[in-house]
Amino acid sequence: MIDTFETKLVKALKLFNRGLHVLLAIALGIASLMVMWEFSAAVVQAVHQNNLAHGFLQALGTLFIVWTLSSLISAEINYVQGGVFHLVVFIEVAIITLLRQLIVEPVQVATTDMHLNDFNIAHYGLVLAALLIVGILHKLISSSDAAKKPGEPV
Repeated sequence: MIDTFETKLVKALKLFNRGLHVLLAIALGIASLMVMWEFSAAVVQAVHQNNLAHGFLQALGTLFIVWTLSSLISAEINYVQGGVFHLVVFIEVAIITLLRQLIVEPVQVATTDMHLNDFNIAHYGLVLAALLIVGILHKLISSSDAAKKPGEPV
C-alpha cells in the first residue's frame, strides 16, 4: 500500500512538474514576443526622433535580452525532450549579460550627457575579468561534457 502511494505521489509530482515546464515555456515565448515588440518600438522611435545613436544603444540592449531568452527557450526544449537541464545554459546567460554590459556601458557614455570622467574604468575591468573567468568556466564544463560518453548522466 505504501509503494502504491509513493508511486502515485511521484507520478502526480512529475505531472505537476511537466505542467510547470509547459507554463514556463509559454511564459518564455510571450516574453520573447514582448521584447521583440520593444525592440521594434525602439527602432521606430529612434528613426522618428532622428536619434539613431541612442536608439542603437537601446535596441542593442534589447537584442541581448532576446539572446538570453533564446538560450533559456533552447534549454527548456532540451529539458522537455530529454529531461536534462545543463549547467552550461546558466553560464551562457551570464556570458550574454556580461557582454551586454561591456558593450552598452561605453556606448551609453558616448551617446548621453555622461562625461568621460563618469566612466568607471575599474568597474569595466572587473566586468571584463568576470567575463574571462566565466568564459574559462564555460570552456572547462563544455570540455568535460564532451568527454563523457553518450547516454552517461551529466
